[in-house]
Amino acid sequence: MLKYRFGFTLLELLVVISIIGILAGLTMVSFTGAQKQARDTQRQSDLKQYQNLLESFASTRSGLYPSRITAAVTLDSLCGTLGASGCPLDPSNPTYNYYYISNGSGSPSNNATQFVIWAYQENSSQYFIVCSIGKTGTAAAAPINDSCPLP
Repeated sequence: MLKYRFGFTLLELLVVISIIGILAGLTMVSFTGAQKQARDTQRQSDLKQYQNLLESFASTRSGLYPSRITAAVTLDSLCGTLGASGCPLDPSNPTYNYYYISNGSGSPSNNATQFVIWAYQENSSQYFIVCSIGKTGTAAAAPINDSCPLP
């Protein structure tokens, strides 16, 4: 007499679990890349907002920007100077920040004629840079002074 067994064998269960694990791993890899890209897009948008704040600030001060010449400063430290009620922070703060440097004759005064702002991009491992002369783009290294490093 034949006995009928209902259910799955151990081998069948292991194969299904392995396939599910592989698919989950592939999904996580693509999801991580998508998250980095989304944070980079947010960074670019935030830097454009800062550029607008700086241009608005300069429009009421004879075209002059805040001077920060000793070293690059984080952009959120300029919120009060720019008259902003709230400034965006990097999506991965405090790991990454937005930075600002300008020319001028002293910090903190408002006599700079140019600035450079930038942020590190996770997905491309480059820096997204916005210059006061209207150039925007990426570079392999962070700016070291107020001169726009973009061609």
